[in-house]
Amino acid sequence: MEKPFILHMLTTAKNLSPFDVNMAMDAGWVSAVPYINVEPSEVQGLVQDAIFSRSQKNLKRTAIFIGGRDTKQAMDMLRAAKHAMVPPFEVSVFADPSGAFTTAAGMVAAVERELMTKFNTTLEGKNILALGGTGPVGQAAAVIAAQAGAHVRIIGRQLERAQHIADMCSNEFGDGKITIEAGADADKAEYIKTADVVFATGAAGIELLSAELVASAPQLKVAADVNAVPPSGIAGVDAFHDGTPIQGSNSGAVGIGALAIGNIKYQAQNRLLKKMISTDKPVYLHFEHAFEVARTYIKSNI
Repeated sequence: MEKPFILHMLTTAKNLSPFDVNMAMDAGWVSAVPYINVEPSEVQGLVQDAIFSRSQKNLKRTAIFIGGRDTKQAMDMLRAAKHAMVPPFEVSVFADPSGAFTTAAGMVAAVERELMTKFNTTLEGKNILALGGTGPVGQAAAVIAAQAGAHVRIIGRQLERAQHIADMCSNEFGDGKITIEAGADADKAEYIKTADVVFATGAAGIELLSAELVASAPQLKVAADVNAVPPSGIAGVDAFHDGTPIQGSNSGAVGIGALAIGNIKYQAQNRLLKKMISTDKPVYLHFEHAFEVARTYIKSNI
């Protein structure tokens, strides 16, 4: 009798995301077992309980998902999980805190598509503003875009916090191979003058880029907003926009809304969850892998 597919789902929060549970079950995991309020120091014990309770054959039907709300903490827990493995007793692990890694991957991949199809260019060398970028999605999107060759600036209400997050992203996620800059929200009218791309990744229901600022952006090409709750994070961009011209843009910019981004995010998360089922060799998945999958999905649908 074949053993069931079991996904052990770890979160530092008091609840596991129902979204992630649904995604796991729909991807083929028969059982999605929640572990809540997990302390990072507990990861090793949980992992080793999981790997030593099944034969090598049935470990292929076992994996670990890391949620939570903190991107650095999730990456630290992913590394701790990998370190806790005792080959050949080893399982796949996938980190996606608050869905931030797959959401960011979907957004950056969608922006890349619009740059190519509408403007015949790439992310390489583009100036990107990550508005509300101090949160999980903004952090991951900034790193992904910077790794693709863009010049990224994380914008926050407090410059000191934005600088701290930008430095963390450059050093912790980018291994020091990228340099992400920081800026204050009060200065975005100046930054928008040289922006090619805008990511709106702030809290739901808050307008981060006004119609006046959209109109004042002389080289803006693509603006992407992950907010589906009115008002839009970017004036003129609604949740259904998918490469739609932004009304009032003097540079001919196009917008990508939350539902268009969400579709790519869904595909990326689904495919990575399925990858853990189908792989013969354990994999350790995070934002870089989400971007690879999102890119592949988009290329197959252009």
